[in-house]
Amino acid sequence: MYLPKEKILIQKIQNKFINISSLIEDKNDRIIEDIVSGAHSIYLLTSNQNAYGIGDNFYAQLGFDYGTLQKTEKPILMMKNVSKIFSGNSANHIFLLNSNQELFGCGDNEYGQVGLGKSITEQEETNIQNLTKIQNIPKGKIIDIQCGEFHSIMLIEDENQNENPKRKLYSCGYLEFNGLYRNDECTYEFTEIKSSLFENDDIILDFSVGDGYTLILTSKQMIGFGYNSSGQLGTENTNFKTIPIQIELPKLRFNEEIFNYHISCGYNRSFLYYSSPSFSNLEEDLIKLFERKEFCNISFKTENGEIIEAHKLILKI
Repeated sequence: MYLPKEKILIQKIQNKFINISSLIEDKNDRIIEDIVSGAHSIYLLTSNQNAYGIGDNFYAQLGFDYGTLQKTEKPILMMKNVSKIFSGNSANHIFLLNSNQELFGCGDNEYGQVGLGKSITEQEETNIQNLTKIQNIPKGKIIDIQCGEFHSIMLIEDENQNENPKRKLYSCGYLEFNGLYRNDECTYEFTEIKSSLFENDDIILDFSVGDGYTLILTSKQMIGFGYNSSGQLGTENTNFKTIPIQIELPKLRFNEEIFNYHISCGYNRSFLYYSSPSFSNLEEDLIKLFERKEFCNISFKTENGEIIEAHKLILKI
């Protein structure tokens, strides 16, 4: 789903950074703790645990009915007592978690990506106009939620385990992207992603959601599913993956401690960074970059003067 041109909030071109926090009306609430970007909106979390939104509200992603608020160029208060904000660069929906571990969502819900259930989705048609409490949250501590355009992924940690607590992933939204692949077109509630790839002693370290795909780094392997037209899953092909698959990453040494790991998924490219004690100083950092040449002409020059283009290559920095 895409915004019609007349509905897009046109950003004024600035030749310098502007202080968005200074636009908050309450002068005692201008210390920003976190900033989260959506597809057409930006969300701010202040030190007073207040959540603000700025930008376009076509999908009601700012928590107000579109008929009441179409867009705002100044931060508008969305909710108080907020501990975390979750969204995504491709997403027109948002989740807010309060200090009581209660989760609220609003915005684009055409495919059930807000996770409110089928009955509410049908009643509200496409968009959730106001911040709505999500009732059927999986048990455990919410570690993270990441949003694509058509799906959402939630990471839950078991609070009953003191040592090495088990982590599980839950998904909702359009079936081709959510890793569940059921007969229904959409999954309207957060549902556990079950796969034989997730072993009992395998720990989910990090994950990231792109426009229509997901990558997961565990203590033993890399797993991915979803859209793959640009090779963003790193499978050395462009085949769509409707269920989780294992992705081969040369030189990953999972038999020892991995640290400084991070995954980041963009619209159609993916980035993985990690360090391992066994690597020499020259080989400590490994970057895996999947990039389509048409989108970005990235190239690297070796010590021998050889020019290497970044197109599904393993690059050692």
